[in-house]
Amino acid sequence: MTKVTMTVNGKAVSAETEGRTLLVQFLREGAGLTGTHVGCDTSQCGACTVHVNGQAVKSCTIFAQDVAGAEVRTIEGMAHADGSLNPLQQAFNDCHGLQCGFCTPGMVMASAALLANNPRPTEAEIRHGLEGNICRCTGYHNIVKAVLQASGQTDTQGVAAE
Repeated sequence: MTKVTMTVNGKAVSAETEGRTLLVQFLREGAGLTGTHVGCDTSQCGACTVHVNGQAVKSCTIFAQDVAGAEVRTIEGMAHADGSLNPLQQAFNDCHGLQCGFCTPGMVMASAALLANNPRPTEAEIRHGLEGNICRCTGYHNIVKAVLQASGQTDTQGVAAE
C-alpha cells in the first residue's frame, strides 16, 4: 500500500492505495466522488473522463499513483461554488444533451477540454473532439448543440447567435 495525495476539485485528497488502483477507483472509492462513471474498463466509452493538470484523460486507464501530486478536476468540480451549473452544464440541460445520463459526466469533461483548446469549434470539430466518448441514447445531435451553445454560437433553441 502506498499513500497517494492529489488535489481534486481544489482540495487535497489522500488515500492508501495499491499500486494497481486506477484513478477512477481512487476518485470513486477513496474520495467519494461518484460522478465519474465506469462504463467499459477498456478506455472505449469515455464515461470516466476527468481532467488531470488541465488535460482530459480517461481515468480507467491511469493508475492513481501515476498522478500523485496532480491537479484533478471531476464533474463535481465543474459547477460554480454556490452549486449553480456552469455554462457548459447549463447548455447540456437547455439542449437536452443527456438522456439516461450515464455518459454525461465524461461528455461534459471532454467538451470542457475541447472548449478550453478551441473556444468556438465548428460542428465537425465538436464531433471529432468527442469521438472518444460514446453515448448510447441521444444520437449526439443534442450534445453537439449543447457545445455550440456553450461556445456562444447558438442560443437555447439552436439558432445561430449574432
